[in-house]
Amino acid sequence: MDLSAPISVLLLAFAPAVMWGFTPVIEKRALSEGGGPLQASLVVVLVDSAIYLAALAVFQDDPFGGITLGTIGIFVAAGAVGTALGRLAIFAGNARVGASISSAVVSSRPLFATALAIGFLGEPLSAPTAIGIFILVIGLGVLSVAKGGDLEGWSNRDLLVPLAAAAFFALGNVARRWGLATGEATPLEAVAINEFAALLTLGAYVAVAGRGTVLNRPRRSYLVFAASGVITSVALLSMFTALAAPAGRIAVVDPLVATAPLFTVIFSWIWLGDLERVTRGVVVGVLLVVFGAALVTGGPSLVRGLGALGF
Repeated sequence: MDLSAPISVLLLAFAPAVMWGFTPVIEKRALSEGGGPLQASLVVVLVDSAIYLAALAVFQDDPFGGITLGTIGIFVAAGAVGTALGRLAIFAGNARVGASISSAVVSSRPLFATALAIGFLGEPLSAPTAIGIFILVIGLGVLSVAKGGDLEGWSNRDLLVPLAAAAFFALGNVARRWGLATGEATPLEAVAINEFAALLTLGAYVAVAGRGTVLNRPRRSYLVFAASGVITSVALLSMFTALAAPAGRIAVVDPLVATAPLFTVIFSWIWLGDLERVTRGVVVGVLLVVFGAALVTGGPSLVRGLGALGF
């Protein structure tokens, strides 16, 4: 079979799916025990920013030396919007509707990326992409009536929060690919700039909202969010490396990363039985969203791959 990308790129893109499938589960536990979305966002970005800056000092000579201000600005914008606002929204969505539902809704981000490409870049709408959009929307509808997720209940309006996260992440992914395409920044430099910009953005928000929004939380929640930050740092670097590879097109990388909800459903069913309900409707909705997102992003490439397998 002719793979759409080298196996190394596929593995680099698949690894974040597993890791980001797991982190919402431990984060939901911490959020249910008194943690807050802003606290979670700040701790995660603080931890992974420190990891990236330390890695740059150890593994790279003259970091940021060959990057123009324009390219730096791209990654700063991606960090401020795609990471800071996206993370804040996804943690809030996790707290409201649950890890399994929130993770699936966030995976609808290719829908927003495609809308941007069609609306602002004039890209044509292919048949596989149109079918993918239809399937994705059906999947979101199934999730809204699946009677799963947080046991305390939630309204359809609460789904707007993870949908906002999906839009922010979509904007961030497009900007990161654009910045990496310049060839000026290594994946490590790119992700370090991205996360440091997110840290400054969240820090400014805390300064306005007050330190009480992130202090005086249960001690265990800080440890959980710090662990999530370590996992996220590895996942982000893996995704950036996949995107920076010659074959690392968004159409290849993003559908694999978007399979994270499949793992979240499994982990939620195992570890969050006292907090969330994983119904058959949730499973069906997640499968539809993931497949629809893959069609929207991969489009013809996915169809060719299925054809090579004999379907």
